[in-house]
Amino acid sequence: MSLGLNGSHQSALLLQEFVKGNETFQQTYFKKHEAQLLNLVRDGQNPRALFIGCSDSRVIPDLIVQTRPGDLFVVRNVGNFVAPYKPDEDFHSTAAAIEYAVHVLKVSEIIICGHSHCGAIAALYDSLCDLSMIHTRKWLTLGEKAKSMAIAALGENVPQEELLRATEHFSVLTQIENLLTYPYVKTLVEDEKLFIHGWYYDIETGAIDYYDPDTKQFDPLSDLAE
Repeated sequence: MSLGLNGSHQSALLLQEFVKGNETFQQTYFKKHEAQLLNLVRDGQNPRALFIGCSDSRVIPDLIVQTRPGDLFVVRNVGNFVAPYKPDEDFHSTAAAIEYAVHVLKVSEIIICGHSHCGAIAALYDSLCDLSMIHTRKWLTLGEKAKSMAIAALGENVPQEELLRATEHFSVLTQIENLLTYPYVKTLVEDEKLFIHGWYYDIETGAIDYYDPDTKQFDPLSDLAE
């Protein structure tokens, strides 16, 4: 039985690129920061923030905020969605990451970061025809509330791109709502021991906006430095 291992010539060329990339990493970045990286091995990780982002290959958390290894505990999934708390013993990848980050790593911040031109959000307006994609279809239902909010706010007759951008923003807020259904998260937030942040990354400019609950709008993240 073939598992597709060491398959096509194209695949082999891609793997060669990865090999060269790892060699470059070892010879440059790892060698330059070896002491810091070995400290993380000896002392373990102690990230301050859990970053919940999208699996989109254009959105790389450590790159867009220039963090170092050990700074962020990262979970990425399609659409940067958070499923509501469900206290059963089924498989819940994102929930497990939240649980581990809060209980074991004891992070003080959780960042939910959406982004522009998100394929998951676009798929909400373009029904998937492939019925075999059962997991994707179910997962995308986590974006339906944001879609309804965007349509209610703008109407259905606005340009599609405007509706998509609004849905992306509303989705950040609805995922925060879902995150607060986790009892231990809600308790720590109420006790001001854990803080939740809603971010929106614009892949066309590299800029990040944050949600201000007081003004109920997204403002430039750079404003926080002023």
